[in-house]
Amino acid sequence: MSGSESPAVRPRVAGTESVEGVSWTVLLVEDDDTDAFLVSELLDEVAAPLRLTRVRTVAEAIVHTRKVACVLLDLGLPDSEGLSALRRLLAVERGAPVVVLTGLVDEYRGAEAVAAGAQDYLVKGQVDGRDLLRAVRYAIERERADTAALALRESELRAEEKARLERGLLPKPLVDDPTLDHRARYRPGHRQALLGGDFYDMVSTSDGTVHVLLGDVCGHGPDEAALGVSLRIAWRTLVLAGVPDADRLGFLQQVLVSERERDEIFATVCALAIAPDRRSLRMTLAGHPPPALLFPRIAALRGDVVVPALGILDEAVSDEVTIELGEHWALLLATDGLLEGRDSVGGEPLGWEGVLPEVARLWPERGPDGLLDDLIDRVEERNGGPLTDDVALLLLIRGQVP
Repeated sequence: MSGSESPAVRPRVAGTESVEGVSWTVLLVEDDDTDAFLVSELLDEVAAPLRLTRVRTVAEAIVHTRKVACVLLDLGLPDSEGLSALRRLLAVERGAPVVVLTGLVDEYRGAEAVAAGAQDYLVKGQVDGRDLLRAVRYAIERERADTAALALRESELRAEEKARLERGLLPKPLVDDPTLDHRARYRPGHRQALLGGDFYDMVSTSDGTVHVLLGDVCGHGPDEAALGVSLRIAWRTLVLAGVPDADRLGFLQQVLVSERERDEIFATVCALAIAPDRRSLRMTLAGHPPPALLFPRIAALRGDVVVPALGILDEAVSDEVTIELGEHWALLLATDGLLEGRDSVGGEPLGWEGVLPEVARLWPERGPDGLLDDLIDRVEERNGGPLTDDVALLLLIRGQVP
């Protein structure tokens, strides 16, 4: 006989016995017609919820192993020797779990097979249909459990990595001013598991000035996140070391150029220096959108003085403007992941013109935390789904605001 399915092995449709209503396709790799027929008969005896497909060689089995729930493997095949058949099947990515069939004189091979990665082994002539069905079920369920455990562990590792990145990208600000409140939110683009290259920081200096930074490394992923962490730490160090505002961008660009993986990588920056009396600020924009004032009125700050992003020119350029704030105010900083959300699929970027009306519907009724969460949700709704780029928001509130 030849072919991928022998007439001696009858395809079996699920009987009355099933697991959660599911019938499985099982691949029998057996070159001996008599042994193959006996396996089929044993499963018939217990009306096993299985559909049995038979092949005669490992080469044929490799083609099928991704399409079946379990493999019943005879080790004595014409194109294998010892455990080579098992190892070849286990090497197939996303292949099915394997239960080894061995003769009585080769029972020791079964134990070796389990040690090598088989889910179980059975000795021909010493099992009945229930034993065979039980072994198949066990192999399938254990494989699922192992896969779920691996997925859980990978999820835990991603969560740990995300937490480390959050500590680097979104640190605890070094600000001791009870009159100045702040809230931050971060949502990765496409709701990916890991953070991207958006970062922020806040640092007070001895003269009472509060320095604020919001930045965005182009792209998203672990490399961009690592670069964002490097830039944030460098900026904090420069502030604490007393490096003048005008010189910081030049040093940040040096860090960017030395740490980036590709020459086309750049970073945008919004840097604020809030005066000791908190009534005004100095602002530098390097390729970054300006913040928006939420109180005493809702309006974007002037964005007419914007220098190139870091990494675009050979030398960084710095220019600043002064903004009067008043006694009480609220200020929202955002990376362009929010402002580049679209007004419907394929529509134009919203910008502050499209985002601020959404802010007006939420502020101040939703409060600081509700504003940040709901604002991202509303922009995603208008975008027709998750935003393409990462979103970082930083809300600063001074004094009594509604």
